[in-house]
Amino acid sequence: MTHRPHILIVDDHREIRDAVSRYLERNGYRTTTARDAVEMDARLKAARFDLIVLDVMMPGEDGLSVCRRLSAEGVAPILMLTALGEETDRIIGLEIGADDYLPKPFNPRELLARIKAILRRAGRNHEPERIEGRRIRFDRWTLDTDRRVLTDDEGNEERLTTAEFRLLTVLLERPRFVLSREQLLDLTTGREAHVFDRTIDNQVSRLRRKIERDPSAPEILTTVRGGGYSLSCDVEVME
Repeated sequence: MTHRPHILIVDDHREIRDAVSRYLERNGYRTTTARDAVEMDARLKAARFDLIVLDVMMPGEDGLSVCRRLSAEGVAPILMLTALGEETDRIIGLEIGADDYLPKPFNPRELLARIKAILRRAGRNHEPERIEGRRIRFDRWTLDTDRRVLTDDEGNEERLTTAEFRLLTVLLERPRFVLSREQLLDLTTGREAHVFDRTIDNQVSRLRRKIERDPSAPEILTTVRGGGYSLSCDVEVME
């Protein structure tokens, strides 16, 4: 059976919620709606979602606060809807963990394209097997994907930032596969690398400090000369 990604739409405007829901349903997605953060939390307790479409301006807890909270918990990728011209909201949203943003008013086709891009990067478009609730074993580490915490064989824990978790997840999905800086940047953030862009190198360095016995001589996350980076160990997905 083909996996139909499940989208949670959180917006206090009923017309927008219903219009987006109908459009996504016509294009092969399952949808659930919520009018505010309280209703959203109830929906999240009842089901798992592949992506959350989240409005910034909502009564009660606003979208930026919700995004910060959900991003820290690693619930699902987030596409934020922002008021046209509110550049500050967009920048803050991306900094605190949103995967993309779309200013209102928007073209439904653009919304659909952005959702597809996020799901593609997250590996959730057509793949029924999801890693939420799973533990992933590699080298001497076990990754709890729900908590975003690494535990070594001695029980020591390392908590991952959102950027570190995304990078590690991409590598764990492709063990012993060489990924260029450009590929890693696209898979983790969805943007292209520029000539002097050192984002991936910086993230690799930070991740190595957490997982390598000797970060100056890495054995798990290795550098491939002229190629990029590779997770040079076997990976086991556990229940």
